[in-house]
Amino acid sequence: MLRPPPLARLATLLLALSPLETLASAGTPSPSSPPEDPDLAAARKALEAKDWPQAIRRLELARGREPRNADVHNLLGFAERKQGHLEAALAHYDEALRLDPRHRGAHEYAGEAFLLAGNLAKAEEHLAALDKLCTFSCEEYRDLKKSIADYKRKQPAPAR
Repeated sequence: MLRPPPLARLATLLLALSPLETLASAGTPSPSSPPEDPDLAAARKALEAKDWPQAIRRLELARGREPRNADVHNLLGFAERKQGHLEAALAHYDEALRLDPRHRGAHEYAGEAFLLAGNLAKAEEHLAALDKLCTFSCEEYRDLKKSIADYKRKQPAPAR
């Protein structure tokens, strides 16, 4: 009996599993998942509306209840950065990464904050960290890579 080549068997297996993966990644919360913190939910809405002060107020309330939540610190950093408060933003990104060194969003946003501060080397460190975290690339890596390329393009040519 002829057997399909190994790659063909792998492709067949992956195709057979893809509906399961789709269901698993659909984002449907499981019945045992706790509901999202109401202040965190309100902060996400404020962030979408670009209401940075309201987002910060609600995120600070959420942080009071969940001081070890890396997502809360990351979003606080984002809102602070959008307000122009780079020092506060970087402190929150640092805390998010202390709590979860693999937090891709915090690496991306910290890199963008370092670009605003004119520190290309630190931004590239976060890009390198994302390169290691994202096996086959990821949105955070691609976004920061583009931001770094845009930053470099806007820099004046070195004097001769």
